[in-house]
Amino acid sequence: MKTAPTRVTRTLASHVRRTGLAAVALATLGLAGCNTRSPETTGSIGDLGGRQMASRPEAPSRQDLDALAERFNANPGDGRAAIAYARALRVNDQAAQASAVLQQAALRNPRDTFILGAYGKSLVEAGRYREAIDVLANAHSPASPDWRILSAQGSASAQLGEQARAQSFYEAALKIRPNEPSLLSNLGLSYALSRNLDQAEQTLRLAADQPGADARVRANLALVLGLKGRFADAETVLRRDMGPEEAAANVASLRKLAAQPNRFKALSGTPQQG
Repeated sequence: MKTAPTRVTRTLASHVRRTGLAAVALATLGLAGCNTRSPETTGSIGDLGGRQMASRPEAPSRQDLDALAERFNANPGDGRAAIAYARALRVNDQAAQASAVLQQAALRNPRDTFILGAYGKSLVEAGRYREAIDVLANAHSPASPDWRILSAQGSASAQLGEQARAQSFYEAALKIRPNEPSLLSNLGLSYALSRNLDQAEQTLRLAADQPGADARVRANLALVLGLKGRFADAETVLRRDMGPEEAAANVASLRKLAAQPNRFKALSGTPQQG
């Protein structure tokens, strides 16, 4: 399944130039977990995971955004209106506002698991990971689990540094959606954050071999190969999706990251919750 994450970098190189490779890894895990077509989901490294380098949806016009706002404000309990409005806000890089809209809808529909799931995923994207975990826990039931929700729970846990818990969520999701590349990619990154680079490479290679895998999965694999000091292999992987100069620039960034004595700390450090 081709996936369309919500907030991804167009190429690993472009993101490296703006923020540095360690930040790429953070962005990846922050978005990892739910690389689906849903506009409220988060992705893996560039969408963690996540998630898969689809084109960004076109931003709505001001007129369209106003119309969606008017529809939502007329009935904040209308789940469809809330999700449509939140989607438009997200595309306009207004993640906090999108989360607030979904919160209102969730408060009015406390048993609607679809709305709860969308709200929980929006909290992950907004960096409110503890809140996201609480909301997502009510977005499905053990008797009827949703792999996308499990993936979002894994993403939130990974951002909090709870890698064992994150891995358990990804593994549970994979039982429902075997060999889903976004899940495998996120799981591989979590292994990397646990300093289990061999398991990370094995999992990411499996992810990259899947029919639905794309450049983001391969970028994650290249990241792990770089952390292992296998820069030639990392460049070979990167050249599948970018030109020689871009691939070389990324490998140079990988070399700098791998040379840092605190590279795992840089890789796993997460922003404070908002």
